[in-house]
Amino acid sequence: MSVLSNPIDRRVILKSAAAVGVLQVASPFVISARGETPIRIGMVDPLTGVYAAVAQNEVAGAKLAVEEINAKGGVLGRPIELLVEDSANDVGTGVQKTRKLIERDQASFIIGDVNSGIAQAMAQVTAEKKVLHIVSGGHTDGITGKDCKWNVYRVCNTTRMEANSVSELLVNKYGKKWHFITPDYAFGHTLQQACADNLKKLGGTVTGNELAPLGTNDFSAYLIKARAANPDVLILLPQGSDMVNCLKQIVQFGIDKQIHIAGTQQELESLEALPPEARIGIWMFEWYWKQENNARLAQFVADVRKRTGGKVPTARTWFGYTSVYSFALVANREKTLDALKLAQALGDFELPDEVKLQPNKVYYRRGDHQLMTSAFVGQAVSKGESDPEDLFRVDSIVAGDNTAPAVSETGCTLQWPA
Repeated sequence: MSVLSNPIDRRVILKSAAAVGVLQVASPFVISARGETPIRIGMVDPLTGVYAAVAQNEVAGAKLAVEEINAKGGVLGRPIELLVEDSANDVGTGVQKTRKLIERDQASFIIGDVNSGIAQAMAQVTAEKKVLHIVSGGHTDGITGKDCKWNVYRVCNTTRMEANSVSELLVNKYGKKWHFITPDYAFGHTLQQACADNLKKLGGTVTGNELAPLGTNDFSAYLIKARAANPDVLILLPQGSDMVNCLKQIVQFGIDKQIHIAGTQQELESLEALPPEARIGIWMFEWYWKQENNARLAQFVADVRKRTGGKVPTARTWFGYTSVYSFALVANREKTLDALKLAQALGDFELPDEVKLQPNKVYYRRGDHQLMTSAFVGQAVSKGESDPEDLFRVDSIVAGDNTAPAVSETGCTLQWPA
Protein backbone atom coordinates (compact mmCIF):
# COMPACT_ATOMS: atom_id res chain seq x y z
CA MET A 1 0.00 0.00 0.00
CA SER A 2 1.17 3.48 -0.82
CA VAL A 3 -0.30 6.74 0.46
CA LEU A 4 0.32 9.91 -1.53
CA SER A 5 -0.36 13.18 0.23
CA ASN A 6 -0.21 16.86 -0.63
CA PRO A 7 -1.93 19.97 0.78
CA ILE A 8 -4.95 19.71 -1.49
CA ASP A 9 -5.56 16.01 -1.98
CA ARG A 10 -5.12 12.72 -0.20
CA ARG A 11 -5.34 9.45 -2.07
CA VAL A 12 -4.82 5.86 -1.24
CA ILE A 13 -3.50 3.79 -4.11
CA LEU A 14 -3.85 0.06 -3.97
CA LYS A 15 -1.14 -1.83 -5.81
CA SER A 16 -1.04 -5.58 -6.16
CA ALA A 17 0.38 -7.99 -8.65
CA ALA A 18 -3.08 -9.33 -9.34
CA ALA A 19 -4.79 -5.97 -9.67
CA VAL A 20 -5.49 -4.59 -13.11
CA GLY A 21 -3.87 -1.21 -13.40
CA VAL A 22 -4.18 1.05 -10.38
CA LEU A 23 -7.26 1.40 -8.20
CA GLN A 24 -7.60 4.81 -6.63
CA VAL A 25 -9.59 4.97 -3.43
CA ALA A 26 -9.80 8.70 -3.37
CA SER A 27 -11.57 11.47 -1.59
CA PRO A 28 -12.80 14.40 -3.67
CA PHE A 29 -12.50 16.68 -0.64
CA VAL A 30 -10.03 19.55 -0.41
CA ILE A 31 -8.29 19.42 2.96
CA SER A 32 -8.45 23.02 4.09
CA ALA A 33 -8.92 22.75 7.83
CA ARG A 34 -7.92 20.43 10.61
CA GLY A 35 -11.54 19.47 11.20
CA GLU A 36 -11.71 18.05 7.67
CA THR A 37 -8.84 15.60 8.14
CA PRO A 38 -9.97 12.30 6.63
CA ILE A 39 -11.26 9.48 8.79
CA ARG A 40 -9.14 6.50 7.94
CA ILE A 41 -10.56 3.01 7.38
CA GLY A 42 -8.03 0.18 7.30
CA MET A 43 -8.72 -2.95 5.26
CA VAL A 44 -6.65 -6.16 5.35
CA ASP A 45 -7.35 -8.85 2.76
CA PRO A 46 -5.35 -11.51 0.84
CA LEU A 47 -4.82 -9.66 -2.44
CA THR A 48 -2.39 -12.33 -3.60
CA GLY A 49 -2.69 -16.11 -3.44
CA VAL A 50 -5.61 -18.53 -3.45
CA TYR A 51 -8.21 -15.94 -2.36
CA ALA A 52 -6.97 -13.02 -4.47
CA ALA A 53 -10.03 -12.76 -6.73
CA VAL A 54 -12.56 -12.62 -3.91
CA ALA A 55 -10.39 -10.26 -1.85
CA GLN A 56 -10.04 -7.82 -4.73
CA ASN A 57 -13.82 -7.73 -5.11
CA GLU A 58 -14.22 -6.99 -1.40
CA VAL A 59 -11.86 -4.05 -1.85
CA ALA A 60 -13.77 -2.90 -4.94
CA GLY A 61 -17.01 -2.90 -2.97
CA ALA A 62 -15.43 -0.96 -0.13
CA LYS A 63 -14.01 1.53 -2.63
CA LEU A 64 -17.43 2.13 -4.17
CA ALA A 65 -18.95 2.71 -0.73
CA VAL A 66 -16.22 5.25 0.11
CA GLU A 67 -16.91 7.16 -3.09
CA GLU A 68 -20.66 7.22 -2.47
CA ILE A 69 -20.35 8.24 1.18
CA ASN A 70 -17.86 11.00 0.44
CA ALA A 71 -20.13 12.33 -2.32
CA LYS A 72 -22.88 12.64 0.32
CA GLY A 73 -20.72 14.54 2.79
CA GLY A 74 -18.62 11.83 4.39
CA VAL A 75 -18.79 10.80 8.03
CA LEU A 76 -19.44 13.55 10.57
CA GLY A 77 -18.72 16.05 7.82
CA ARG A 78 -15.28 14.58 7.13
CA PRO A 79 -14.12 12.53 4.13
CA ILE A 80 -13.23 8.90 4.65
CA GLU A 81 -10.06 7.39 3.27
CA LEU A 82 -9.51 3.69 2.59
CA LEU A 83 -6.09 2.21 3.33
CA VAL A 84 -5.67 -1.32 1.98
CA GLU A 85 -3.05 -3.89 3.00
CA ASP A 86 -2.32 -7.37 1.60
CA SER A 87 -2.35 -10.12 4.22
CA ALA A 88 -0.95 -12.51 1.58
CA ASN A 89 -3.04 -15.30 3.17
CA ASP A 90 -0.62 -15.38 6.10
CA VAL A 91 -1.65 -14.94 9.74
CA GLY A 92 1.55 -13.22 10.84
CA THR A 93 1.39 -10.79 7.93
CA GLY A 94 -2.27 -10.05 8.61
CA VAL A 95 -1.54 -9.25 12.26
CA GLN A 96 1.43 -7.06 11.33
CA LYS A 97 -0.60 -5.12 8.76
CA THR A 98 -3.46 -4.63 11.23
CA ARG A 99 -1.11 -3.20 13.84
CA LYS A 100 0.44 -0.90 11.24
CA LEU A 101 -2.95 0.43 10.19
CA ILE A 102 -3.96 1.15 13.78
CA GLU A 103 -0.69 2.31 15.33
CA ARG A 104 1.06 4.11 12.47
CA ASP A 105 -1.75 5.04 10.10
CA GLN A 106 -4.27 5.88 12.84
CA ALA A 107 -7.16 3.96 11.28
CA SER A 108 -10.43 4.46 13.17
CA PHE A 109 -12.05 1.31 11.83
CA ILE A 110 -10.77 -2.04 10.51
CA ILE A 111 -12.24 -4.40 7.88
CA GLY A 112 -11.06 -7.95 7.07
CA ASP A 113 -10.00 -10.71 6.43
CA VAL A 114 -11.29 -13.23 3.86
CA ASN A 115 -9.23 -15.94 5.58
CA SER A 116 -10.94 -17.01 8.82
CA GLY A 117 -7.68 -17.76 10.62
CA ILE A 118 -6.35 -14.30 9.80
CA ALA A 119 -9.65 -12.66 10.75
CA GLN A 120 -9.51 -14.32 14.18
CA ALA A 121 -5.92 -13.17 14.72
CA MET A 122 -6.80 -9.64 13.59
CA ALA A 123 -9.64 -9.61 16.11
CA GLN A 124 -7.12 -10.18 18.90
CA VAL A 125 -5.30 -7.03 17.81
CA THR A 126 -8.38 -4.85 17.32
CA ALA A 127 -9.75 -5.92 20.71
CA GLU A 128 -6.44 -5.09 22.37
CA LYS A 129 -6.42 -1.68 20.66
CA LYS A 130 -10.17 -1.12 21.24
CA VAL A 131 -10.88 -0.45 17.56
CA LEU A 132 -14.18 -1.30 15.88
CA HIS A 133 -13.68 -4.22 13.47
CA ILE A 134 -16.00 -5.76 10.91
CA VAL A 135 -15.00 -9.16 9.55
CA SER A 136 -16.04 -8.92 5.93
CA GLY A 137 -15.35 -12.43 4.66
CA GLY A 138 -14.07 -14.87 7.30
CA HIS A 139 -16.76 -17.46 8.10
CA THR A 140 -15.54 -19.73 10.90
CA ASP A 141 -18.08 -19.89 13.71
CA GLY A 142 -15.81 -18.78 16.54
CA ILE A 143 -15.58 -15.19 15.31
CA THR A 144 -19.14 -14.55 16.46
CA GLY A 145 -19.19 -17.65 18.66
CA LYS A 146 -16.89 -18.78 21.46
CA ASP A 147 -14.21 -16.22 20.45
CA CYS A 148 -16.61 -13.28 20.06
CA LYS A 149 -15.47 -9.82 21.12
CA TRP A 150 -17.32 -6.63 21.96
CA ASN A 151 -15.62 -4.68 19.16
CA VAL A 152 -15.99 -7.30 16.39
CA TYR A 153 -18.95 -7.71 14.03
CA ARG A 154 -19.27 -9.92 10.96
CA VAL A 155 -20.99 -9.39 7.59
CA CYS A 156 -20.69 -12.82 5.96
CA ASN A 157 -22.52 -15.94 7.14
CA THR A 158 -21.16 -18.28 9.79
CA THR A 159 -20.25 -21.77 8.65
CA ARG A 160 -23.21 -23.08 10.68
CA MET A 161 -25.56 -20.77 8.76
CA GLU A 162 -24.12 -22.04 5.47
CA ALA A 163 -24.57 -25.68 6.46
CA ASN A 164 -28.11 -25.06 7.72
CA SER A 165 -29.14 -23.47 4.42
CA VAL A 166 -28.50 -26.56 2.26
CA SER A 167 -28.19 -29.73 4.38
CA GLU A 168 -31.82 -30.85 4.39
CA LEU A 169 -32.20 -30.04 0.69
CA LEU A 170 -29.17 -32.16 -0.22
CA VAL A 171 -30.35 -35.14 1.84
CA ASN A 172 -33.82 -35.00 0.29
CA LYS A 173 -32.56 -34.51 -3.26
CA TYR A 174 -29.36 -36.58 -3.42
CA GLY A 175 -29.09 -38.96 -0.47
CA LYS A 176 -27.69 -39.57 3.01
CA LYS A 177 -24.12 -40.76 2.35
CA TRP A 178 -21.73 -37.81 2.08
CA HIS A 179 -17.99 -37.60 1.40
CA PHE A 180 -16.16 -34.33 2.07
CA ILE A 181 -13.23 -32.48 0.59
CA THR A 182 -12.36 -29.87 3.20
CA PRO A 183 -9.85 -27.00 3.29
CA ASP A 184 -7.48 -27.76 6.16
CA TYR A 185 -7.84 -24.66 8.34
CA ALA A 186 -10.37 -22.98 10.64
CA PHE A 187 -13.04 -22.23 8.01
CA GLY A 188 -13.05 -25.73 6.57
CA HIS A 189 -12.99 -27.48 9.92
CA THR A 190 -16.02 -25.69 11.36
CA LEU A 191 -17.94 -25.88 8.07
CA GLN A 192 -17.40 -29.63 7.72
CA GLN A 193 -18.36 -30.19 11.34
CA ALA A 194 -21.58 -28.21 10.88
CA CYS A 195 -22.49 -30.24 7.78
CA ALA A 196 -21.64 -33.53 9.48
CA ASP A 197 -23.73 -32.61 12.53
CA ASN A 198 -26.71 -31.80 10.33
CA LEU A 199 -26.26 -34.99 8.33
CA LYS A 200 -26.26 -37.08 11.50
CA LYS A 201 -29.49 -35.43 12.69
CA LEU A 202 -31.03 -36.26 9.30
CA GLY A 203 -30.07 -39.93 9.62
CA GLY A 204 -27.10 -39.84 7.27
CA THR A 205 -23.47 -41.00 7.42
CA VAL A 206 -20.08 -39.54 6.47
CA THR A 207 -18.05 -41.88 4.24
CA GLY A 208 -14.86 -39.84 4.58
CA ASN A 209 -13.33 -36.40 4.97
CA GLU A 210 -10.32 -35.45 2.85
CA LEU A 211 -8.34 -32.54 4.32
CA ALA A 212 -6.72 -30.45 1.57
CA PRO A 213 -4.16 -27.74 2.38
CA LEU A 214 -4.80 -24.24 1.05
CA GLY A 215 -3.29 -23.84 -2.40
CA THR A 216 -3.80 -27.48 -3.44
CA ASN A 217 -3.36 -27.87 -7.19
CA ASP A 218 -3.80 -31.63 -7.55
CA PHE A 219 -6.94 -33.11 -5.96
CA SER A 220 -6.60 -36.50 -7.66
CA ALA A 221 -5.65 -38.45 -4.52
CA TYR A 222 -8.66 -37.08 -2.66
CA LEU A 223 -10.99 -37.72 -5.60
CA ILE A 224 -9.82 -41.33 -5.95
CA LYS A 225 -10.63 -41.93 -2.28
CA ALA A 226 -14.00 -40.24 -2.66
CA ARG A 227 -14.95 -42.37 -5.67
CA ALA A 228 -13.91 -45.55 -3.86
CA ALA A 229 -16.14 -44.63 -0.90
CA ASN A 230 -19.15 -44.55 -3.27
CA PRO A 231 -21.12 -41.80 -1.49
CA ASP A 232 -24.40 -40.32 -2.70
CA VAL A 233 -22.92 -36.81 -2.58
CA LEU A 234 -19.42 -35.41 -2.79
CA ILE A 235 -19.45 -32.23 -0.69
CA LEU A 236 -16.85 -29.66 -1.78
CA LEU A 237 -15.87 -27.09 0.82
CA PRO A 238 -12.70 -25.47 -0.67
CA GLN A 239 -12.92 -21.92 -1.97
CA GLY A 240 -11.13 -19.62 -4.41
CA SER A 241 -8.72 -21.19 -6.86
CA ASP A 242 -8.86 -24.44 -4.85
CA MET A 243 -12.57 -24.80 -5.70
CA VAL A 244 -11.79 -24.10 -9.35
CA ASN A 245 -9.05 -26.75 -9.49
CA CYS A 246 -11.20 -29.32 -7.67
CA LEU A 247 -14.24 -28.92 -9.92
CA LYS A 248 -12.12 -29.01 -13.08
CA GLN A 249 -10.55 -32.30 -12.02
CA ILE A 250 -13.90 -33.80 -11.00
CA VAL A 251 -15.16 -33.25 -14.54
CA GLN A 252 -11.90 -34.44 -16.10
CA PHE A 253 -12.13 -37.73 -14.15
CA GLY A 254 -15.86 -38.10 -14.90
CA ILE A 255 -16.72 -38.25 -11.21
CA ASP A 256 -19.71 -35.95 -11.72
CA LYS A 257 -21.24 -38.73 -13.83
CA GLN A 258 -20.98 -41.17 -10.89
CA ILE A 259 -21.56 -39.03 -7.77
CA HIS A 260 -23.72 -35.99 -7.13
CA ILE A 261 -21.62 -32.83 -6.63
CA ALA A 262 -22.68 -30.17 -4.13
CA GLY A 263 -21.47 -27.98 -1.30
CA THR A 264 -22.27 -25.00 0.83
CA GLN A 265 -20.71 -21.65 -0.10
CA GLN A 266 -20.11 -21.03 -3.78
CA GLU A 267 -18.67 -17.86 -5.30
CA LEU A 268 -19.35 -16.19 -8.62
CA GLU A 269 -15.59 -15.60 -8.94
CA SER A 270 -15.08 -19.37 -8.98
CA LEU A 271 -17.88 -20.09 -11.45
CA GLU A 272 -16.52 -17.44 -13.81
CA ALA A 273 -13.09 -19.08 -13.72
CA LEU A 274 -14.47 -22.51 -14.64
CA PRO A 275 -15.13 -23.96 -18.10
CA PRO A 276 -18.89 -24.29 -18.73
CA GLU A 277 -18.91 -28.07 -18.26
CA ALA A 278 -17.51 -27.70 -14.73
CA ARG A 279 -20.21 -25.28 -13.53
CA ILE A 280 -22.18 -27.95 -11.72
CA GLY A 281 -23.76 -28.65 -8.36
CA ILE A 282 -26.15 -27.33 -5.74
CA TRP A 283 -24.81 -24.54 -3.52
CA MET A 284 -25.66 -21.48 -1.52
CA PHE A 285 -24.58 -17.97 -2.44
CA GLU A 286 -24.33 -15.41 0.34
CA TRP A 287 -25.65 -12.70 -1.95
CA TYR A 288 -26.56 -12.68 -5.63
CA TRP A 289 -26.75 -9.82 -8.05
CA LYS A 290 -29.82 -10.87 -10.02
CA GLN A 291 -33.07 -10.31 -8.11
CA GLU A 292 -36.53 -9.25 -9.19
CA ASN A 293 -38.13 -5.86 -8.55
CA ASN A 294 -35.25 -4.09 -6.85
CA ALA A 295 -34.48 -0.77 -8.54
CA ARG A 296 -31.72 0.16 -6.09
CA LEU A 297 -30.00 -3.16 -6.73
CA ALA A 298 -30.21 -2.59 -10.49
CA GLN A 299 -28.45 0.76 -10.02
CA PHE A 300 -25.79 -0.86 -7.84
CA VAL A 301 -25.14 -3.49 -10.50
CA ALA A 302 -24.95 -0.80 -13.19
CA ASP A 303 -22.50 1.27 -11.12
CA VAL A 304 -20.23 -1.73 -10.58
CA ARG A 305 -20.38 -2.70 -14.24
CA LYS A 306 -19.24 0.78 -15.25
CA ARG A 307 -16.17 0.38 -13.04
CA THR A 308 -15.30 -3.17 -14.08
CA GLY A 309 -15.82 -3.27 -17.82
CA GLY A 310 -19.10 -5.14 -17.53
CA LYS A 311 -18.48 -7.47 -14.59
CA VAL A 312 -21.33 -7.70 -12.11
CA PRO A 313 -20.90 -7.38 -8.33
CA THR A 314 -20.37 -10.59 -6.41
CA ALA A 315 -21.16 -11.45 -2.81
CA ARG A 316 -17.64 -10.27 -2.00
CA THR A 317 -18.31 -6.89 -3.59
CA TRP A 318 -21.36 -6.59 -1.37
CA PHE A 319 -19.40 -7.64 1.74
CA GLY A 320 -16.89 -4.80 1.27
CA TYR A 321 -19.61 -2.32 0.40
CA THR A 322 -21.72 -3.25 3.42
CA SER A 323 -18.78 -3.21 5.83
CA VAL A 324 -17.94 0.42 5.00
CA TYR A 325 -21.56 1.53 5.03
CA SER A 326 -22.21 -0.12 8.40
CA PHE A 327 -19.51 2.01 9.99
CA ALA A 328 -20.54 5.21 8.21
CA LEU A 329 -24.26 4.87 8.89
CA VAL A 330 -23.92 4.16 12.58
CA ALA A 331 -21.23 6.84 13.08
CA ASN A 332 -23.38 9.48 11.42
CA ARG A 333 -26.44 8.39 13.41
CA GLU A 334 -24.60 8.37 16.75
CA LYS A 335 -22.47 11.43 15.88
CA THR A 336 -19.32 9.84 17.26
CA LEU A 337 -16.25 7.81 16.31
CA ASP A 338 -15.94 6.28 19.77
CA ALA A 339 -15.48 2.54 19.20
CA LEU A 340 -17.35 1.45 22.33
CA LYS A 341 -20.37 3.63 21.56
CA LEU A 342 -20.43 2.48 17.94
CA ALA A 343 -20.12 -1.17 18.91
CA GLN A 344 -23.05 -0.80 21.28
CA ALA A 345 -25.10 1.04 18.63
CA LEU A 346 -24.49 -1.64 15.96
CA GLY A 347 -26.31 -4.21 18.09
CA ASP A 348 -29.65 -4.88 16.32
CA PHE A 349 -28.77 -2.19 13.74
CA GLU A 350 -30.83 -2.86 10.62
CA LEU A 351 -29.36 -2.19 7.19
CA PRO A 352 -31.48 0.13 5.04
CA ASP A 353 -32.83 -1.08 1.69
CA GLU A 354 -30.21 0.86 -0.29
CA VAL A 355 -27.42 -1.09 1.46
CA LYS A 356 -28.89 -4.53 2.16
CA LEU A 357 -29.82 -5.03 -1.53
CA GLN A 358 -31.86 -8.17 -0.88
CA PRO A 359 -35.21 -9.25 0.54
CA ASN A 360 -35.79 -10.12 4.20
CA LYS A 361 -34.70 -8.18 7.26
CA VAL A 362 -30.91 -7.81 7.45
CA TYR A 363 -29.51 -6.72 10.83
CA TYR A 364 -26.63 -7.23 13.23
CA ARG A 365 -27.77 -9.50 16.05
CA ARG A 366 -27.04 -7.90 19.40
CA GLY A 367 -26.17 -11.10 21.23
CA ASP A 368 -23.30 -12.25 19.01
CA HIS A 369 -22.68 -9.40 16.52
CA GLN A 370 -23.52 -11.61 13.53
CA LEU A 371 -25.24 -10.08 10.49
CA MET A 372 -28.52 -11.87 9.81
CA THR A 373 -28.23 -11.94 6.03
CA SER A 374 -29.95 -14.20 3.52
CA ALA A 375 -28.79 -17.41 1.86
CA PHE A 376 -29.42 -17.68 -1.89
CA VAL A 377 -29.83 -21.41 -2.53
CA GLY A 378 -29.81 -22.93 -6.01
CA GLN A 379 -27.80 -24.52 -8.78
CA ALA A 380 -24.79 -23.53 -10.87
CA VAL A 381 -25.51 -23.23 -14.60
CA SER A 382 -23.08 -23.80 -17.45
CA LYS A 383 -23.80 -20.45 -19.11
CA GLY A 384 -26.10 -17.51 -18.64
CA GLU A 385 -29.03 -17.42 -21.03
CA SER A 386 -29.94 -13.73 -20.90
CA ASP A 387 -26.65 -12.49 -19.41
CA PRO A 388 -23.23 -14.18 -19.55
CA GLU A 389 -22.65 -13.15 -15.91
CA ASP A 390 -25.75 -15.00 -14.68
CA LEU A 391 -24.19 -18.34 -13.73
CA PHE A 392 -26.40 -19.35 -10.81
CA ARG A 393 -30.10 -20.20 -10.70
CA VAL A 394 -31.56 -19.03 -7.39
CA ASP A 395 -34.32 -21.38 -6.28
CA SER A 396 -34.94 -19.95 -2.82
CA ILE A 397 -33.80 -17.08 -0.61
CA VAL A 398 -33.66 -18.00 3.07
CA ALA A 399 -33.58 -15.32 5.77
CA GLY A 400 -30.66 -15.31 8.17
CA ASP A 401 -33.02 -15.70 11.10
CA ASN A 402 -33.93 -19.12 9.65
CA THR A 403 -30.36 -20.37 9.15
CA ALA A 404 -28.55 -18.98 12.21
CA PRO A 405 -28.52 -20.94 15.46
CA ALA A 406 -29.85 -19.17 18.54
CA VAL A 407 -27.33 -16.94 20.31
CA SER A 408 -27.44 -19.36 23.26
CA GLU A 409 -26.09 -22.10 20.94
CA THR A 410 -23.16 -20.09 19.53
CA GLY A 411 -20.97 -20.07 22.62
CA CYS A 412 -20.70 -16.27 22.46
CA THR A 413 -20.53 -14.34 25.74
CA LEU A 414 -19.66 -10.72 25.04
CA GLN A 415 -17.38 -9.03 27.57
CA TRP A 416 -17.74 -5.26 27.44
CA PRO A 417 -15.12 -2.82 28.78
CA ALA A 418 -15.88 -1.33 32.16
